[in-house]
Amino acid sequence: MSDMLNPSHPIMIVDDEEAILLAIDTTLQMAGFNNIITCQDSRRVMDILSGQAIDVMLLDLNMPYIDGERLLDTVTREIPDVPIIIVTGAMDVETAVRCIKSGAFDYIVKPVEEDRLITAINRAISFQELKRENLALKQHILADTLEKPEAFRDIITNNKKMLLIFQYIESIARTSQPVLIRGETGVGKELIANTLHTLSGLKGNFIAVNVAGLDDNVFSDTLFGHVRGAFTGAERVRSGLIEQAAGGTLFMDEIGDLNHASQVKLLRLLQEGEYLPLGQDEPKQTNARIVAATNQNLAELQKAGKFRKDLNYRLRTHRIYIPPLRERLDDIPLLADHFLDEAAHSLKKKKPTPPKELFTLLKNYAFPGNIRELKSMIFDAVSRHKSGILSLEVFRFHIGPEHTSENPSCGEQNADDASPVIFSGKRLPTIKEATELVVAEAMKRADGNQSVAAKMLGISQQALSKRLKKRGQNSG
Repeated sequence: MSDMLNPSHPIMIVDDEEAILLAIDTTLQMAGFNNIITCQDSRRVMDILSGQAIDVMLLDLNMPYIDGERLLDTVTREIPDVPIIIVTGAMDVETAVRCIKSGAFDYIVKPVEEDRLITAINRAISFQELKRENLALKQHILADTLEKPEAFRDIITNNKKMLLIFQYIESIARTSQPVLIRGETGVGKELIANTLHTLSGLKGNFIAVNVAGLDDNVFSDTLFGHVRGAFTGAERVRSGLIEQAAGGTLFMDEIGDLNHASQVKLLRLLQEGEYLPLGQDEPKQTNARIVAATNQNLAELQKAGKFRKDLNYRLRTHRIYIPPLRERLDDIPLLADHFLDEAAHSLKKKKPTPPKELFTLLKNYAFPGNIRELKSMIFDAVSRHKSGILSLEVFRFHIGPEHTSENPSCGEQNADDASPVIFSGKRLPTIKEATELVVAEAMKRADGNQSVAAKMLGISQQALSKRLKKRGQNSG
């Protein structure tokens, strides 16, 4: 599908026979390639290459002046990154194999078969893209920087794992190949897909669709559209999302839930760049890039017979795994502060000050809903906030086991039930973190009375006062 996604790949054809040049040129143009350079005189090849970068060369072996083998040696020596496909007669296969050993990428036997030609060129282009991506990724990792950090401004993080992911995204952004994004619900897969689109340089739209629960007819109509009269009620032509994403990106979320019949159609879209609107016999071509996402393990679905092996293979050319929030604990204060800003602006309130214990509490929670769940918690807390320090009660309600039986709309919980939840996640708190939570809870139950709180904790009021003062200095 790379030919349809990026038809501008420059391809050079070198052959002394004009009829063969014309035939191959026509075949490539019909396949969607529109940047073809033909050369009938082998002596001109190096001059052309000095002023024109190419992605692939098709090279005839038997030519006057400079034969193909000599030209192969020269090009591979001076421009080693260009994949060269040898075009040879049936009698020259042994020579072609020798050329492969000398650095040629592939060979095709005359008369040239269209499918074999297009397959070989697509392989060569994919190989070129992969080399460029690997080089870009290596440069990113060595530099430990981002070329376009502004493209990631909507993704709030300081996490090292995420920086590596950003570097990988920059290195693959301009590839034409499909991208599969994996991660739990709420980690921001669509944000990543949108960032990929922004960095891709594609001029078309970013179109997103959730394919979970779509039967095959709805899937086909949604993605591919229909012609007039395709079914009862189809009174006019309807373009599908794939057409709306022309020249851009089609993002399909929850791809693991796609049924088998729809998987076959998606596979054809990926392999051939073709699709059939409902009621139409002639296929249409697409130049949209496909990005898919799932919170499921496609390899496991494949083993269970629920997902096609060939589709999984096509989708996962480039793979991005977004770690869950519980593996990015250093991002919690940053995300919480961002959502406090957002919530205060949205609810037209003054931004509340979070208690220091909040981050300790949140870092010890597993967050099954990830960033989306954290955002929901904070918006809920800010919506209930009146004045002063932000209350921990809403967060305790969300996190604690008592939330299934209590009604959050009733306001503050009974002090006897509001015990701190410090063991709700897989990670145990440090002694310091646990102590902070216990002290905060004691002060809350004592309504701020240090003498009463000290008795609850079994320490002197002086020791408690000293700890509170130290905590206040640290938080300042």
